[in-house]
Amino acid sequence: MSKEIIVKSKSFIDGGMIPSKYTCDGANVSPQISWENIPEGTKSLALICDDPDAPMGTFVHWVLYDIPPMIKELPENILPEKILPSGAKHGVNDFRKYGYGGPCPPSGTHRYYFKLYALDTMLNLEPGKKKAELLKEIEGHIIAQGQIMGKYSRN
Repeated sequence: MSKEIIVKSKSFIDGGMIPSKYTCDGANVSPQISWENIPEGTKSLALICDDPDAPMGTFVHWVLYDIPPMIKELPENILPEKILPSGAKHGVNDFRKYGYGGPCPPSGTHRYYFKLYALDTMLNLEPGKKKAELLKEIEGHIIAQGQIMGKYSRN
């Protein structure tokens, strides 16, 4: 049975509103995300941020994988490089870009889930994978997961 990873952010509280700085209405930089309770035997971490409230179905805002297990946080404003200095790799979001794309809902208040997965393997994938490809690759390798959810609505 996998245990729960505790995912937190200094940028917003779980269930709270995401400040506009982290959205298309502001600087559109990625929020700070940290975690604890990573189980022993974790070989890599993967992060997916998506919005299940998008009109055309779930919209993916961030895909990051092969995060080394000794890393305990992503600081604010992770650059959209294909491969980060840590060796972590960016996938492609639904804006068709590498890295983070902030909330930009057409109307109403949307929920944004930042989901972190602890994996029993290093995926060693090329950068640029989409969420669906990543989920297929991590199937059977998830030993723990956790999430934080923030909300956003445009004025």
